Amino acid sequence: MKKTLCGLAVISALFSANVLAHQQGDIFVRAGLAAVVPLDSSDDILDSNDGLKVNSAAQLGLTIDYMLTDHISLELLGATPFEHDISTDFGGLGEVATTKQLPPTLMVNYYFNEPAAKWQPYAGVGVNFTNFYDNSFNDTGKDAGLSDLDLDNSWGAALDIGVDYQVNEHWLVNAAVWYTDIRTTAHYKVAGDEHSTNVDINPLVFMASVGYKF
Repeated sequence: MKKTLCGLAVISALFSANVLAHQQGDIFVRAGLAAVVPLDSSDDILDSNDGLKVNSAAQLGLTIDYMLTDHISLELLGATPFEHDISTDFGGLGEVATTKQLPPTLMVNYYFNEPAAKWQPYAGVGVNFTNFYDNSFNDTGKDAGLSDLDLDNSWGAALDIGVDYQVNEHWLVNAAVWYTDIRTTAHYKVAGDEHSTNVDINPLVFMASVGYKF
């Protein structure tokens, strides 16, 4: 009987350890589909009533988290490069350019539930850096006399909310959304004359992913 009770106690202890979702010292990585949906606004182009619009894009997203305490984590959000079409209603042109961007974002997240809970909702604040590169006008833009496109890089605040579900000791699934403050200035030439337009992209970033806890 004593052996049986000891065996049950060991099994119970192991089970209790396995259901701990997030605890201090844990490192976990998530990977999945990330979609950037701009909530953009823009200054007018050439004294018109039309500005620049940045279209949505989706790519592979990745987060790496380290649990500083049982409730607080440090998270780095990254992705493969997002490629966005840029369009304008000016002159009925439509899509005139493309840009690529990398948006590394450092977050501090707070997890609301105790470590034993399989559901782990969280929210956080952080800072975003967006690097724009490979900016270019397409044939439509070039035919309209546009050239030499360049977008300033951006620093801004970020907010997020999300939830993890711990499937077992190591695997989890996640859904999250970020709001990032991304503001840039587009520099370009029209028929050889230099111009610039301020663009507030300020996207929502949606991500559904699978994670692994080490």
